[in-house]
Order: sequence, then C-alpha cells, then structure tokens
Amino acid sequence: MLFVPTFPVKSRAVIKTTMLTKFESKSARVKGLAFHPVRPWICASLHNGVIQLWDYRVGTVIDRFEEHDGPVRGVDFHLHEPLIVTGGDDYKIKVWDYKLRRCLFTLLGHLDYIRTVQFHPNATQFPWILSASDDQTLRLWDFQKRSCLSVLTGHNHYVMCASFHPSEDLIVSASLDQTVRVWDTAGLRKKQLGGPGLDEGYPGMMDVNGNRGGTSAAAATALNVQAELFGTNDVVVKYVLEGHDRGVNWAAFHPTLPLLASAADDRQVKLWRMSETKAWEVDTLRGHANNVSCCLFHPKQELVVSNSEDRSIRVWDVSKRVGVQTFRREGDRFWILAAHRSQNLLAAGHDSGMIVFKLERERPASAHGPGDKLYYVRGRELFCHDYSRATGGSSGVDVPIASLRRVGQQAQTDGIGSGPRFLSYNMHNPTEGNILVCSEVDGGCYELITFSLTNAGGSVTDGKRGSCLGPGVFLGRNRFAVLDRHKREIVVKNLNNETTKRVSAPVPNVDCLYDGGASGRIILRADDRAVLFEVQSRRVIGELTAPKIKNVVWSPDGSKVALLCKYGVVIANRQLEQLCSISDTVRIKSGAWDVSPTGGTNSNLFVYTTLHHVKYCLPTGDTGTIRTLDNPIYATRVVKDSLFCLDREARSRVISIDTTEARFKLALANKKYGQVMHMVKHSRLCGRAIVAYLQSKGFPEVALHFVRDPQTRFRLALACGNIEAAMESAFSLEQQQGADGKSRDVWGELGSEALRQGNHQVVEMSYQRKKDFDRLSFLYMLTGDNEKLRKMLKISNMRNDIMGRYHNALLLGDAAERVAVLEASGNLPLAYISANLHGLDEVAERIKVAIETQEGSVEGLMEKVPVGTKKGGRLLQPPTPIVRASNWPTLEIKKTTLEDLSAADAGDEYEEESAPAAAADTGASAGAAAWDDDFGMEDAGAGIGGDDDFDLGDDDMGWGDDLDGLGDIGGDDIAPDQVDDMAAFNEISGDVGFQMPPAGRPPAGCWVANSSHAADHMAAGGASSAMQLLHRQIAASDFSNLKGSMLGCYLGSTVSLPGVPGSGSMIVPLMRNDATVHPGNDSLPRTSSTMRSLVTGVRMGYKYFQTGKFNEARNAFTEVLSQIPLTVTDNRSQANEMKEMLEICREYITAIRLKEAITAAGADPVRSTELSAYFTHCNLQPVHLLLALRSAMGTAFKHKNFIVAASFARRLLELPDMRSERNADLRMKATKVLQRSEQMARNEHTLNYKENTAFSIDCKDFVPYTQERSVLNALTVVLSTRVLQ
Repeated sequence: MLFVPTFPVKSRAVIKTTMLTKFESKSARVKGLAFHPVRPWICASLHNGVIQLWDYRVGTVIDRFEEHDGPVRGVDFHLHEPLIVTGGDDYKIKVWDYKLRRCLFTLLGHLDYIRTVQFHPNATQFPWILSASDDQTLRLWDFQKRSCLSVLTGHNHYVMCASFHPSEDLIVSASLDQTVRVWDTAGLRKKQLGGPGLDEGYPGMMDVNGNRGGTSAAAATALNVQAELFGTNDVVVKYVLEGHDRGVNWAAFHPTLPLLASAADDRQVKLWRMSETKAWEVDTLRGHANNVSCCLFHPKQELVVSNSEDRSIRVWDVSKRVGVQTFRREGDRFWILAAHRSQNLLAAGHDSGMIVFKLERERPASAHGPGDKLYYVRGRELFCHDYSRATGGSSGVDVPIASLRRVGQQAQTDGIGSGPRFLSYNMHNPTEGNILVCSEVDGGCYELITFSLTNAGGSVTDGKRGSCLGPGVFLGRNRFAVLDRHKREIVVKNLNNETTKRVSAPVPNVDCLYDGGASGRIILRADDRAVLFEVQSRRVIGELTAPKIKNVVWSPDGSKVALLCKYGVVIANRQLEQLCSISDTVRIKSGAWDVSPTGGTNSNLFVYTTLHHVKYCLPTGDTGTIRTLDNPIYATRVVKDSLFCLDREARSRVISIDTTEARFKLALANKKYGQVMHMVKHSRLCGRAIVAYLQSKGFPEVALHFVRDPQTRFRLALACGNIEAAMESAFSLEQQQGADGKSRDVWGELGSEALRQGNHQVVEMSYQRKKDFDRLSFLYMLTGDNEKLRKMLKISNMRNDIMGRYHNALLLGDAAERVAVLEASGNLPLAYISANLHGLDEVAERIKVAIETQEGSVEGLMEKVPVGTKKGGRLLQPPTPIVRASNWPTLEIKKTTLEDLSAADAGDEYEEESAPAAAADTGASAGAAAWDDDFGMEDAGAGIGGDDDFDLGDDDMGWGDDLDGLGDIGGDDIAPDQVDDMAAFNEISGDVGFQMPPAGRPPAGCWVANSSHAADHMAAGGASSAMQLLHRQIAASDFSNLKGSMLGCYLGSTVSLPGVPGSGSMIVPLMRNDATVHPGNDSLPRTSSTMRSLVTGVRMGYKYFQTGKFNEARNAFTEVLSQIPLTVTDNRSQANEMKEMLEICREYITAIRLKEAITAAGADPVRSTELSAYFTHCNLQPVHLLLALRSAMGTAFKHKNFIVAASFARRLLELPDMRSERNADLRMKATKVLQRSEQMARNEHTLNYKENTAFSIDCKDFVPYTQERSVLNALTVVLSTRVLQ
C-alpha cells in the first residue's frame, strides 16, 4: 500500500517523497513492537493474543508465541540474552526464551491490563523489567529473582506507557490523568548495588556481585506485602508535567538531549525540556486530526515521529518545531511506533499489520572524476577525494569543493530525503569541472556546479538549477541531458542552463537516464528494459532486459558496462549486448570495476557489494564471494587487493580484499596459461571449489597441481587420462590402505581407463594388483599370450578353483583338461560325453567304467548330443588375436598447453607429440615390475626376484618355481625390434584412422559427481565415500546404527528386471529428477527415506510416548534419527523441518532416558525428585509436558519437597491444556497441591536443582550445568545447508 504525503498544519510545504518501506506484514491489529538490537528481527504483539517474531529482511515469520489470554500490548527484547518480555490484558508479564521457544516464567502482580513492558537498557547490571498498567501503577521487577522490586504509585488513571531513560536513572510515564511523570530511580540503583535491601530477603538468590542473601522467606514476604500496600521510597517522582487537555497516551525520552515528547488524546504532541530541578513545556506540535497514539525521537536525526488514529504518521522538525512530512494509510489506524537502536529504521503498527520503513536513503551520492578522483556529498558539502595522495593506511585526501544550497520550497530539515541522490561528472570537459547534483526534492531537481580543476575550492560558479526526473547525464563538453518529469522527454541543455533540444524517448514509460559510455549516448530505463540511445541521430543502438535497474557502472576503458539491478548484475559490451547475467538473493548495494594497471584485470573484473558481502563477477559469468562485511559499504574503486569505498556516513574507507581466485579464473578464461601456471605455483589457491571449477571448465590436469591427497589426485588423473599420474596415486593409496580392501577398487578403475586407452600392459598390472583372475585370463586370450594363459590354468588348479580351471581350459582349447575338470568335479556324464566327442577314447572308457561302478549307465548319453548338425557339438578353439605384440595401438589423449609447464612458462604454443613406442616401453616396464613384485616369481634369466606377497593359502599353493616364465615381460628384456614393430604398426593404424568410441557415464558415476550428499553416494554403491562424507559432515565414526538406512538407500535406488533366458537381469536406475525429461549426466537417485516417512516416525513416537510405551517410543525416535542423515530434502523449508525433527528426537530420547533413570532411582527420594525435575525441562509437546509436570509434582509432594512441588504445580496450571474440561480433576489436584505446598513452604531434602536458574542437562550423568557452552551440532549445520541440487 502506498503512502501519500500530505501537508501538516504548521509547515509551509512538504517534500514530495514516499516512505521507503522495507517490509510490510498482514495480521491482526499490532499493539506492540520491538526491534532486535543486532539481528534483522522485529517482534510484534497482536490484539488477538499472538506474538510474532519476524525477519524483516527476508519477510518471514520465525516463530509465534501464543500463551496470553487476550490482547498483548507490550513487548521488548533483551539487549544481550535471548529473551523477550511481553505484557497483556490477562494481567500477566511473561518472559520468553526465543531459542528454547517457550515461556520461562510469568510475573503476577498487576490488577488490570498491562500496557507496556521494557527491559532496562543496562540489563546486564540491572536485571529489571518496567511495566505500566491500567491499575494506575508502574512496577519494577527483577527478572532474575522473579520478584517485584518496587511499585510506583501516583497516577490516578490508567498508565498508558512507561520507559527507561537510555543512560540516566530516570523513568517517564504517561497516564490518562493528563499528566506525564518523570521518576528518579537512583535510590533503587544504589540499593541494588550497595547495602542491605529487598534482595537480601530471598535465600539462595544472587545479587549483581554474586553474593547470596540470607534473610528468611517470611521477612521477604512481609516486605512484599508492604510494597504492595504502600509502595516503596526507592523510586521517587522528580517531575509532574501538566499541559495536555486530555489523557496522555505516550511519552519518550530524547536519546541524548534533556528533552521529552508526549502524545495525547487532545491531538497534540508536546515537547518538554528538563533541568536538574524542573521541567517545562517547550512547544506544541499540532496537525493530527485524532488521538495521537505514540511518538518517539528519531535515533539519528533531530526529528520527532508520531502516529495517530487519524491513519497518519507525521514527522516533525525538533529544532524548527514544525511538521515536515506526513504519510497516510487509508483504512488503518496507527497504534504504536518503534525505532531501531543503531540503524536508520522505524516500524509502525496499525489495524491490519505493521510496516518497517526508512525516512530517507542512506547511500551517499558520488561520481568518478578524471584520474584518481572521486566526488561525493557529505551532509551539505561537496568533496573531491584524491586517491593519488593516499598516505599510510588512509585512502586519500578530501578536498572541499562547495557548499550545496538547500533546494525546494521546504528543505530545511535533514533526514527526510532532502539530500542529494545522484552526482554526474562531466568527463568530456578537460578544462574545468562540471558536476550535476540531482535530488528527489519537489519531484526531482538538479543543480549544475562549475569549478576550476586547478583551484577547486576557491572558484566555484553559482549553481544553475532546474527540474528533472532522476539523474542528469553529460553528453559532451558543454551539453547535458535531463529527463522532463512531466512529458518524459529528453531535454538537452548547455552549460548556461539553456534548453537547446528536446528529444522524444524512443520507448514509452522512460523513468530514468544513465550515462551511455560515450559522447552523445545515454541509457534509458523503461520498465524492465535498458535502452542505449544516441541523442544526435535519435536511434536505438542496443537493448536488453534488466529488471529494476538501480545504477550503471562503465569500465575504465569504456568497453563494458555493469547494470546494477535490485537483485542482480548484468554485464554488457559498449553496444549493450549482454555478456553475462547473475542473480543474488539479497539486494545489490554498489559495484566498481578493477583499475589495476597490471595483472590483466583492468576492465575485466567487476566487484560488487551486498548488505554483508563483497563479491566479484567476470564477463564470462563466473562469480564468487571475496569477503564478508560488518556494515554495508558502497564500492567506488578497486586496485589490486584494495577496495576503496564510502560508508553510510559518507566517510571514505579502504578495505583489503583477496582477488586471487577471480584473477585465476580470468587468466584461465583468457588462455593466459603462463600466468595460470605461475599462480598455480606461487598463489595460495585451494579448496574444492577451485578443483570443481577446473574440472567443469575441462582442465582437470591443472587441478592436479592443487591437490596432494592421493585419492583426489587419482580421480583427477583418470579424468584427464593421465595414466602415469593415476598409477603413482594408486601406489600411494595401496601403501596407505594395504593391499586389500579399497585399494583393489582403485586398481579396477585404473584398469578400466587403461583398457579404454588400449594400454593392455597397464591393464594386466592392474588386474594382477586387484587379483582379478577371470579378467586376467580373458585379457591373455585377447592378446594371444597362451603361455601366460597356461600358467593361469595352473594357478586356478592350485587354488582349487573348478570354474577357473574350466574357463582357462576353454580359452586354451584344451579338451583333455576340460574333461579332467568335469571328472574331478563329479560331472561324470558330461565328462564322458566330452571325451567321446573329442576322440579321447581311453579317457572315455575309463570314465565309463567309473560310471558303471557307481551303478550308472552310459546308454543313451550320446543320443542326447546331435552330431553333424549346426546344433551339434563342435571343437572350440581360442580365437587368433589381431595384434600379437607388446602393446596395442593406444588411444591418443589430447593434451592442453597447461600440461606442458615449460611451454606454458615460455608462452609458446603447445605441439602434440605422439610417442606410442615410448609409452609401450613405459607401460611394459611398469607392468613387468608390478607383476614380478606382486606374484613374487623368480626369473634367473632376467635377474628379477622378490618376496611373495601374493598369498594363496600355503607353500604348496604358492606360485612356485614352475611359473618362472611368467615374469619374462620385464622392461629390460624388451627387444629393440619389438619397439620398431610397434612403431610400424602405429603407422599402419594411423593410416586406418581407427579410434575406440568414447564410453558413456554410468548412472552411479553421475550420482557421485552431481551430489555431495551421503545418501546419493550410498545409492551409487559408494559406501566408503558415503561414510567419509558422514564422518566429515556429522563426525560419524560408528556406522552400525546407520547400516539399515544405508542399505535402504542402496537397494531402493535401482530396480532389477529379468532379461532373456541365459542372460543376467538388467539393473535399471531410479531417478528423482526425471519427472519431465531424462536428466542425462545430471541424474540423481531416488532415496528410500523421505520427509513423509520421517513425519510418520515422529508421529508414532508421539503416540507411544503418550501411551507410556517408552521403549517403542525410543525405538521410533532413534529410527528417525538414523534416517535423517540419509534423507534428501527438496527445498529449504523441508530442511528446516528436518532440523526441527532432529531437535524433537534428541529431546524425547533424553526425556525417555530420564524416565528410565527415575524408575531405577525409585528408592532414593533425592535422586528421583531431581530426575523428575530435570524431566520437566525437556522441550516436549504441551500435552507431554503436562504428563511430566504431573509426575514431577506428585514425586516432589510425596517426598515432602513442598517448594519444588509448588513450582511444578504453578507451571502445570499455566499450561494452556489445563483449561480444558478433560483436565478439570487434574487442575483441582494441582490447585490443592499448590495451596498445601505454599502452606508448608519447605523442602525436606537438598536438591541439585534451582528452578530460577537456566541450565542444561548433561545427558551422560543427568546433572545440570549452568556455564555457557556453545557446542556446534554438526548434523544441524549439514541439514540447514543441504538442499536438493
């Protein structure tokens, strides 16, 4: 809803600006507001009894509190603790812990509606709460002791508000008795800090110095009764201000001056001044047309802001004592105002919600000048900041140029949008300085300032003024253009402020002009478009889409332009052709191009700022975060690793930044490989982001230089096809992990890549290391190495591997061996048939005798085998290999310039050199060495020997001396003619032009590459990587509890479909991102655990807990806990829900363990009572907390700990569920227990439990601790950031 400015009664005119609304909510009537002192939060108390905690930056409700009966009129934040205090029409003051999300305690004492509540500004030293009530009193409470310190009486009608002075011992109160009272609390302060006082009457309570009081409870009760009846003399009335004709609704102190402001039903706002001895009325501000609800002093400007039931907010000048601005909201009355303590933010509550707003923008107006100069406005002064004169840690020297006149019909007040908004410097005029100062006063105006460049401060020409819309733009040495705010025409003027031309805009709805980057050009903003327009020829040069443009920044050389939008940056060339576009989740504040003279980043690196970050953007579209910020800044200049900027007070600053990552990406994009490799060697570039970036850009070989971890290097080497580097990493991994286990998977992956390239000798070595005998035999068959194939047959015989023997015999074509295998395995009929078919008559006869000996028969066996037909038996012989040589023709791997470091440093172009023969030598040597080391065979001829680490069971089953010939492929034994033959073959294969086709990526490989979630890695079968992720993310070390969930992820990600007879089943992956089209390489797996299953598990746990089935409840919550780390969420809201489930499960499991401990300690009255008390401090659902409090109350009462029983009874009676009819009996019992316990007022036993002290529970020993701890829950961190990619 827009706010329409109107004219206040006493003002001569009004500045035509609109309220800068930052956030607006829709709700019931807002009666109380409070800003959080640090976080972007605001708490609103509503007329329907709900308290809402909002994040006004993102516009979401963080939490809701609903325990008050009736309207809640007062609310306030504690400055340092996570506490909120509220007061409502139910006569109760409640203190809440917004981290625990529950009410800590309730203060009772007021007899009527509570209007306002407030923490003391120095709440660390004075734990006080001030409350004002319709019972005509103010009360001061000690919220640590939960007791009333003082009752302030004197008003004879409703007290509408009360507040502390920000720095002095004063309280101001306003009442419907038409008076404002100022109270002096110095006596109470001295009493709290010094000698004996009321606080000594509370045994066991601590004062601010940590000393415990010793007066009896009876004396404390007597003092409380006295304070209730007659008040105390600790707080006295200092002034009584009378002057309003009707009831006063609000009164507020000035933050620093001895001033008061009050608002009343007589439609007036009065200003009062105080001295040490008296106070008097200064002036009356008239203009509201109905009761004035609230007023306050602006925290940073000399302004008073008030709102009223006349549906308006008015701004008054304190020094001039006139109204300067009015904002009206049709249909909604205003009730409350609040101001942020440190920021320029205000909030107002009305009938249908609230708004958070500013009165003016805080961005300082600035413009770049020639060379190293920046022109900006601070206050009413125009300065020139010279960067070239920087000394020490300063950013430069400020030179004053001119004092700016106040413009507009009514511009005598700062802080309401009257300051300059835009500056434009004339870069086309080298002889003198020309600056256009534009503001939004009176709908938009400009002032032209001319000065000498040699003596800027002493030769300023009187400014020439005019009206415009938005900023003005210089078109040439003596021309500038502004936008007519009525006709939306482009008006061209000379430096004498004379109109020389009017040009119609080429597109409708133009509302702003920006610099076009060259003489005669401007950029027009129209709706969500940017149009580059040449004024002289009246033609459109370029156009692009850019929503909500806020500023335009040209590069120093004019080749690129950055369009700063509200939530993004668009980079285009000088013809306004888009180069890239990025978006952000928070507002973009400013930006500047790099102007470094060296390094290649000039006009290619754009640095921009958001509310809390400094980020960069490259024309290629690459982005990144440089550093965080404590407060917003506005970038003006970037030189190497220094960012020059202005803060919100228009003070020039310089902050250090690290742009190494951006320079690295820029050099890589520009193919400056020498610079890239220099940065690789000498810069501190690290992190997975850089490695992932290099892989995504196709430079995994460069990423090899950044990592030392063998596992990561192995993956990168495979990605770039570097077999040598992969072998080096594989050996390192084998040394770290041993010969078994995970290292075998590494050798398997290396073998697959080597096989893809055709390097079968590396494949051979990999299969040997992996001990993959079946693949090794098949490889020997393909390469035609029958000698080694026969040795593999002997190995399988020694290993008693029947199937291995048969397969090797089949690959060799050895029929006699196949018959022997069938006979040895007991398949005598098959052995007889095979021997008969292959003509082994003697063997067949012997097998026939064996069959008949076992009372079998061979009759009819041969009839089952058709002979002589196509389906009949045939002699199987091994195929003849195409290439019978030391190696195959390898697939060439294209190498980039970056792989040749010497070429990169020299800057020469890289020339690919194909050396398959050398590769064969290297591969052969590596293969031979690996084979001999692994199999431990001795070759007297080659001189190779070593220990046998290939343990096959016992000495007889070892490799033995009869396998000596298997190691004859050593590198030293390769004859030169073999190399020549291979080279000749390479020439032949090059003529043919054969290359192996590229293989596709399996789904499991895509899942692992696309996600860093443990569930996706487990679904891909990567149990080790999943466990590593869980260990790194949530510090998991024992995975036995997660075994079921991990297996569910693996089994639920695929489905097995039966194939044709004789073939294996087909495994079909199930993907979660294939709803519309197949995702291809971007696929992600489905997981068995979902949010729905988690919610069901939590509900079952609730059900079991409610019915007392604690073992089943514990199992249910434990099951949910085990599923949470392996559950993938779809969005941030689901991630937040999962975080809540984590907290719920943790609290309930702790509660169940406490319940079990209570049962075990039943014979010990002290321990059982303590455990029952701790049980009530678990964060349970209200219905379950009711059961816990009922049990604890009974236990404490039974063991005669009456004070503790009374506290449990009070907490029980305060629960909302106790009002229902089904709990009527329990409510009656709790009331009786409370009455009886208060009569007895003693504890039979000394307990390790303090009700009034906040504590946490040690879940190991079940004892409380109160020291501050900040234990980071790693699982919570993972869940809060894990959103489905």
